[in-house]
This record gives sequence, structure tokens and C-alpha cells, in this order.
Amino acid sequence: MEPKPTTKPAICIPRDIMLRAAMIRLGDIDEEVQAGYDVIRKYHKTVTVFGSARVKEDNPYYQSARDISAKLAENDYAIITGGGHGIMEAANRGAQEAGGDSVGFNIKLPKEQTLNQYTTDSLAFKYFAPRKICMTLFADAYVFFPGGFGTLDELTEIITLIQTGKTTKAPAILYGSDFWQGFDGFVQEELLKNGLITDGDDDLYHITDDVDEIVRLVKANHTYCEH
Repeated sequence: MEPKPTTKPAICIPRDIMLRAAMIRLGDIDEEVQAGYDVIRKYHKTVTVFGSARVKEDNPYYQSARDISAKLAENDYAIITGGGHGIMEAANRGAQEAGGDSVGFNIKLPKEQTLNQYTTDSLAFKYFAPRKICMTLFADAYVFFPGGFGTLDELTEIITLIQTGKTTKAPAILYGSDFWQGFDGFVQEELLKNGLITDGDDDLYHITDDVDEIVRLVKANHTYCEH
């Protein structure tokens, strides 16, 4: 029996255009990573804070982010955020009010994301990927406050990178046990018990409501360059 002739799929013009556009954007992404690196390399000790842009000033998590960032700034840590409002604003605000370095890596979006007024240094990105790289570059710790899909994306990516050894191990601290207990329960009951992660992977993050404990956990990690 003769083999059936193979045929190549017809060219899909919309996909071809999209691919060419993506390849063109790669040049911009490289430039954005370099620009972000030029900002972050100025700071010897950094902590990246994640959380919802929709949290208002009267929310207890806003005040906690402000307090934690102020204490970290007093210990010479530069605070890195996505530069927006809500938790990001609170973290930048706490650092600035404490006289510390307050960096905002903003992103250009049609709505919701504008640079808050409490940054002492900032950079606006066009693309999520290089922004995320720069926000996590050389971080001595990551502090996660309650947030939406973006915060969950950042959390799961960070702990995956730590789990697989693709980034330097650093504390991933989840502030607010009332909010994060559901996530932890899913990890314990669904992922760990079903063998989808291994023993110890559930220790890649730490949940706490204690501001001082966060400062202690951050200070216990020494990955930064000395002055």
C-alpha cells in the first residue's frame, strides 16, 4: 500500500500577521528588560509587593501594606510594586513616608492602571512579560496581599520558579490568613494529597498576619549585594 501523500496546511494569513507582529515586539521586550534592569540595579536590597489595585485607603489591607513597607524601608529595603493604586499605592506610600526608596513598575493599560504618586523611581512598560521579569529580578522577598487574577498569576509563577530552581530562593510571604487560607486549603487537599506536588512544596510560601514576622523573614534572607 502506498503511503498517503502528506499535505501542508494552508497558510493562515491572520496568524501569520500575528506571528510577525510578535517577532517585532520581541525587540521592544528586550529593550524593556534592559531599562528595568537599569532601574533595579541601583538598589542593593529589594522587596516586591503584590496585591489588588482595587483596594481603597480605608481597607485594613491598605494600611497593613503601608505599615509593612515603612518598616522594610526603615531597614534599607527598596520597595518594588507594579506602580498602580490599591495595595501597590499603599506599599509605595509606606516606603516613601519612611524616607525609603519606592519603585513603581507601571504598565500601560486602557483603564485602571495609572502610576501612583508615591514612587521615588518608576518605569512604564508596554508588555506584561518584561515588567514581571523586572519586578522579580534580584528580589530578597515577595510579599503578597489579597488580589485578583494578576496577583494569583504572580504568586503561582514565583513559587513555580522557586520550586523548579529557575530563580533564587526567596521568601514568598502571603499576608492575611483569612484571605489566603482558601488557597492553602486547595494546595493541601487537592494538590498535595493527590500527588500533584511533592512533600515540601507547600512550604514554598508562608502565611502570616504578623507585620514583625514579615520583617524578620525578609531580613533572614541574604541574597543582596553589600554596599
